[in-house]
Amino acid sequence: SEYVIKNIQWTTGNNFTVERGLQQIEEVISAWEIHESWLHWSEFLQEEDLKDTKRYHYRVCWSMPTRRKPIPRSTANVYFVIEISKIKPATSPVEVFFTLESSKLIHRPDQCRFREKWLKDIIENKIILME
Repeated sequence: SEYVIKNIQWTTGNNFTVERGLQQIEEVISAWEIHESWLHWSEFLQEEDLKDTKRYHYRVCWSMPTRRKPIPRSTANVYFVIEISKIKPATSPVEVFFTLESSKLIHRPDQCRFREKWLKDIIENKIILME
């Protein structure tokens, strides 16, 4: 079957709040095909005021605790940026991007199929480094 990316109706610049941004990020990750054993928590990190935009930075921290190891050996972070243009009309939707920890590749949630393997790879690489 063909995968369909869930289309999120992003809030507009004039309706944006840090809390609304967090809610919409949760909405995005709820559509990702990730096994239910993965747990996550999300947080707002900082606001960045640039010449033409304002950027709001968030982090979603993932882990896979088990009965044998309730405290996971490592975690994987996904960093989101919500960008509000100072040039476009305030009624324009915000732009949303995310990157994975240890990667510079920028993804757009509405154009990318998230892979659970990305989280596993980050955690496996950290464990190898620790050992």
